[in-house]
Amino acid sequence: MNENVLNHPMITHKLAILRDVNTCTKEFRELITEIATLICYEATRDAKLEEVTIDTPLESMKTGKVNEDNYVVVPILRAGMGMLDGIINVMPNAKVGHIGLARNETTHEPEEYYYKMPENLSSREALIIDPMLATGGSIAATIDRLKSDGVKCIKILCIVASPEGIKHIEDNYPEVQIFCATVDRQLNDNAYILPGLGDAGDRIYGTK
Repeated sequence: MNENVLNHPMITHKLAILRDVNTCTKEFRELITEIATLICYEATRDAKLEEVTIDTPLESMKTGKVNEDNYVVVPILRAGMGMLDGIINVMPNAKVGHIGLARNETTHEPEEYYYKMPENLSSREALIIDPMLATGGSIAATIDRLKSDGVKCIKILCIVASPEGIKHIEDNYPEVQIFCATVDRQLNDNAYILPGLGDAGDRIYGTK
């Protein structure tokens, strides 16, 4: 099993407000950011520290620092952008790449319409961010695209995941770790997560 679920009372509390249909756009955005920050801490638990020497007000000491330049954060447009500030709160010097995917209404498969990544991509660890891991199609397409550019270490950070989406990633990318706030019950016939929180992009940007 490669999913890591944040079981914490404050996460449950924030998710309860996030799911509520009466939560306003402003509060929804703020909660997405707060939860993304907490998920990022967990996803970077294995970050490698580089030894450095610093001067405190009293003396010099050796300590460790994370080289944030080793990371690229990859939001899947558009909903993934809602989590970006939360990740940057933790790693302000991480590079950011973007991928845009739209569902082909004939094939129902994701099609790429935008892709922009930083230089030296293959030497970085990629953190794919998207609030919802539903079918896993868009995230799988993103993984494939990053792998084609030589990225070797990839993690998925999401708010809500479905069992079906997790299985899809585990079956096809067993080396990719998933970090999420919760795993919900199932997908409905329209591939929405139940009980879920609705369309994350629409709720982040107030488009519905």
